[in-house]
Amino acid sequence: MRAGRPPGRHRRAEGHATYREVIALREFRALWYGQGLSLLGDQLAQVALAVLVYDRTQSPLATAAVYALTYLPSIVGGPLLAGLADRFARRAVMLICDLIRAALVAAMAVPGMPFWALCALVFLVVLLSAPFSAARAALLPEVLEGDRYVIGSAIQNMTNQAVQMLGFAAGGAVIATMGPYRALALDAATFLGSALILVSGVRRRPSASHDGSKPSMWTMTRAGARLVFGSRKLRTLVLFAWLCGFYILPEGIAVPYAAKLSTGTLFDTWTLPVPVITGLLMAAMPTGTVLGAFLFSRFVPPPRRLRLMGWLAMLSCAPLIVTVLRPPLEVVLAAWVLSGVGGAYQLAANAAFVQRVPAERRAQAFGLVQSGLMAVQGIGILVGGFAAERLGPEPVVALAGFTGLICAAVLALFWTEPRERVPATA
Repeated sequence: MRAGRPPGRHRRAEGHATYREVIALREFRALWYGQGLSLLGDQLAQVALAVLVYDRTQSPLATAAVYALTYLPSIVGGPLLAGLADRFARRAVMLICDLIRAALVAAMAVPGMPFWALCALVFLVVLLSAPFSAARAALLPEVLEGDRYVIGSAIQNMTNQAVQMLGFAAGGAVIATMGPYRALALDAATFLGSALILVSGVRRRPSASHDGSKPSMWTMTRAGARLVFGSRKLRTLVLFAWLCGFYILPEGIAVPYAAKLSTGTLFDTWTLPVPVITGLLMAAMPTGTVLGAFLFSRFVPPPRRLRLMGWLAMLSCAPLIVTVLRPPLEVVLAAWVLSGVGGAYQLAANAAFVQRVPAERRAQAFGLVQSGLMAVQGIGILVGGFAAERLGPEPVVALAGFTGLICAAVLALFWTEPRERVPATA
């Protein structure tokens, strides 16, 4: 034990932390509030941008193309720019990204902005989210130690899902009231608000690079790839994270699925319109994710979390197989909620990944994983949409669930962590 460290503190860090204990930490609250504020503005901006582009072009293809731009920069920029949060002070990286994004979104809110310029601004705004997210992800383990990290991750995960549901649900009404340009201006204000919260609530820390060296971004990307994919344990954890491509796929074809379900819904005497069913379907998995994250972090002891990771990963995909039977809406919703509950395994995978990556390489590693996440989600949605046109949405969802279940079972076999070596904080 290190000299001068209170004996009880070490034991407490290894124990089961509480939500109240984590929320009481000022730095965590700052990261939490800033993230929630910025995410709420982003959800509003996505709706506003779709409305703005469609009103200007009357083209579904152009609208979809601008939405696709929200995936591409993260896939490209994640591996290259995430390492900036290892080279420079992480709080400073977050502040600079917030300020630049506020300026870019404010430019998007200028009426009459050419379409090509609007696309370029969207690309740059999303591109800057890569170093920001990597810096925040790498900073969180420094703010929260031990099991507090798992609880804090659960809080942020539940907040993300809740904000997304709220943002998409209320976005249309807000834009109808204030218009898309004012909504974009409001998004710019959320970035400024996030920067102000970070300045006032997160203390300064030096760069994670101990030797003061400043390698090139290409060098850091190659080194990060060797670190993440050169270790069997880290590689398996990354594949566990990327498994979400299978159980996220149904959300991408929620509209055609809703059209099929509109003739046989929860109610026998009358049918629900397709937009309502679509909203119910898209809200089902986030609802399950919030529930699963709470139950997993609150009631599962730290030593058992890694042992349950494989089983929960299989649970995230297995319920989707029931859709091959073409069940009614209530069964589909229950299956999708249960799938979201199984997604709680990501908390254990994330905590184990953090423990196995050196602090000075953490941002680059998170950036690589995040880029892969965006890629598998985008590819999964594209493949699902392509297959649903030919096979129908029900068999495609079932096939995604079955394939994901097989992959999860294989990963669970690869993850052979001896009982005596299971980290207590994972």
